[in-house]
Amino acid sequence: MKDKVSAIICAAGKGERAGFSKNKLLAPIYGAPAIWHTLKKFDIPEIDEVVVAASEEDFEEISALCAPFKYSVVKGGQTRTESVKRALAAVSGEIVLIHDGARPFVSRGLILSCIDGVKKFSSAVCAVKLTDTAVIAQLGLVTDRLDRSETFRVQTPQGFYTEDIRRAYGLAGDRVYTDDSAAFCEFIAPARLIDGEESNIKLTFKSDFIRELPLPAAVSGLTGFGVDVHAFGKKQNFIKLCGVEIPCDTGLIAHSDGDVALHAVMDAILSAAGLKDIGHYFPDNDPAFKGADSALLLAQVVEIIGKKGLRVKNVSVAVQAEKPRISAYIDNMVARVASLTGADRGNISITAGTSEGLGFVGEGRGICVYAVATLYEA
Repeated sequence: MKDKVSAIICAAGKGERAGFSKNKLLAPIYGAPAIWHTLKKFDIPEIDEVVVAASEEDFEEISALCAPFKYSVVKGGQTRTESVKRALAAVSGEIVLIHDGARPFVSRGLILSCIDGVKKFSSAVCAVKLTDTAVIAQLGLVTDRLDRSETFRVQTPQGFYTEDIRRAYGLAGDRVYTDDSAAFCEFIAPARLIDGEESNIKLTFKSDFIRELPLPAAVSGLTGFGVDVHAFGKKQNFIKLCGVEIPCDTGLIAHSDGDVALHAVMDAILSAAGLKDIGHYFPDNDPAFKGADSALLLAQVVEIIGKKGLRVKNVSVAVQAEKPRISAYIDNMVARVASLTGADRGNISITAGTSEGLGFVGEGRGICVYAVATLYEA
């Protein structure tokens, strides 16, 4: 039987070193509160439950951010240690990952490595090997040097069997820790380190919010191309492109609703994910897809790649058509594609052109659409 995996996100601090007038986790990065990016990273199938610790002051605002994810929120304490204890009392999984809300750039791969590490070693603490020379100093004077080959910077998430870390904190009494592995090491066993990531930075100072932060990187090679064509001839006075109805003197012939643009987008996304084309998932000889709304089919494609831990980052669409004129509808088309794929609107590009009278498109017999999509690991 599969172990249930819970995650705790610590968000009850004040973040005073950042110098904001409120909790630093509510300060924006990339157009959304920093904590929102952290919450989104744990919205993956491998995590069964998420409990967020929030201060009484920020409880309402953080609860609102957690609501779309259906995460539980508990009131934290005056210290990180107390907040973790309260959250531990609320989780129900056999395995628990504890993560700082101020680390919004954690990757899905690191989260999965942490889960696997617990199963193999009973604990898994993300850490990065120190590359700089490290010294110990008192009053500004160096008193000792550390062997950097044996020195690591500890990160989160940190994973444990829930009962082990509960027991450690129970035995700790009033002791306060800056990370959970310290309590585990003191009362249970030496914690197992696993490879962390340099990009998994902790937002601490205001400069961390205004410098160039690492974007969620597109996974190398996950760019796909799609193309589709449909002929005019259906008896209707409109066509659909990117889910938007556009007046036309004839419709497009197709088994589904004939949205040639969304069909190209779907093939591009599936191609980027290394999957088969839309004909495999929605065959044109299946009555179930007769007249199907292509927007609903695209939603299914996004769900399919989501199960592989992938999300849509960019979509570029090039429509080749002599008719109808679509320039007045492009903004609505961009908004629709963004809504359906979950990509930022600014990452969607739709252009339109003709074929200068050449070929079946130039002769006004149909429409051809090319699409490119880039995916990233959520």
